[in-house]
Amino acid sequence: MSNRKLTILGIVAACMVVWAVVQSRISNRPRTAPDAPAYLIQGLNPARIGKIVVGTGEDAVTLKRRGRTFVVANKDNYPANTGEINNLITSCLGIQTGQFCTDDPDNHKDLGVTKEDARNVVEFWTPEPNSTLLTGVVVGKSKEQGQGTYVRMATSDKVYVAQEAPWIRSGAMDYIEQKLVVTERENIESATVTSANGQYTLKAKEDGDGVVLENIPAGKKLKDSDAKSVLQALWDTRFTDVKRKSADSNDLTFDRKYVGRLKDSTVYTFTIAKKDDKAYVTCQAKFTEGRPTKIGKTESEEQLKEKEAKLLADDKAKRFTAKHQGWIYEIAEWKAKNLTKELADLLEDVEEKKEEEKKEEEKKQEPEETKEPEQKPQNTEKPDDPNPVEPEPNSVG
Repeated sequence: MSNRKLTILGIVAACMVVWAVVQSRISNRPRTAPDAPAYLIQGLNPARIGKIVVGTGEDAVTLKRRGRTFVVANKDNYPANTGEINNLITSCLGIQTGQFCTDDPDNHKDLGVTKEDARNVVEFWTPEPNSTLLTGVVVGKSKEQGQGTYVRMATSDKVYVAQEAPWIRSGAMDYIEQKLVVTERENIESATVTSANGQYTLKAKEDGDGVVLENIPAGKKLKDSDAKSVLQALWDTRFTDVKRKSADSNDLTFDRKYVGRLKDSTVYTFTIAKKDDKAYVTCQAKFTEGRPTKIGKTESEEQLKEKEAKLLADDKAKRFTAKHQGWIYEIAEWKAKNLTKELADLLEDVEEKKEEEKKEEEKKQEPEETKEPEQKPQNTEKPDDPNPVEPEPNSVG
């Protein structure tokens, strides 16, 4: 091989070494330019999740899998809202990263991505009893001038900038469906309130506008606005906390009752207790029309639809009772007032009208007398004679 060829090969080899060194330095240098967006969490199978922990320390919310659903461990394993669980998982899996910042744990505190300093922490664990951490997200501070948020996986030290960070619900009640009865206002037919002072029943008017009180006392009238609030209390009954029935709850006296009836013959019964400026309810439901047992082959389509509606209503009532049996719900004080309002608070005196007002109304109701059209007065004077005759003077004899 000639000296010229050896020289060329040496130059090429030297260039390759320099290029390798440059590439090595570039690959190890923190990236400052945005990368192509990628998902922070990849490859997580939601079916493997046995437990979700939201937050840290004493404020952490623990959601545990029970079959195909989850329960809220912080609330005596009360059933979690499936929609909220799905939203939580989807939000975490949907975080996209752009710019890589650092993988040095010493920088985590300044970026707010330590578990103690983070804005949000969500961890996904395998099922108990031997739970292991699958993955999770730690959401930190916003970048300067609001250009994204620092995030990292709970199982990694690498920190990225996410253009959009999810809003994570952090309270135990956030993952519970707090509305007790799901129905429409126009479906409510009547409400019966019972207390130590007696019982009364309110009914919706047939035209759907207004409320009727059965056996209203003489000289009294119903306060329409208050009556409507009582009748519709079933529609908007929400609870603020929940606990299992236990020995500790035996000191509650459930001495009031609210029974709401829907137009499809479903009856919801709430028993209510008050203690220390708080109100508690237990509830159940029953379809009172009876469950259809036989479906004839010759029945019309209308009859089949009617029976199907009854079957669905009966199933719904049974599911309601099964779900709420054994639980005590705390409700807001203003809501409890509508469920327990006394009859005297719904009535007011009928005001006697003053004598002058009565006369004025009677006068307005009298038919107006028929009046004859006015006639113009007739002119009795004769028109001037164009040739008047002078009277003759008296003759003197």
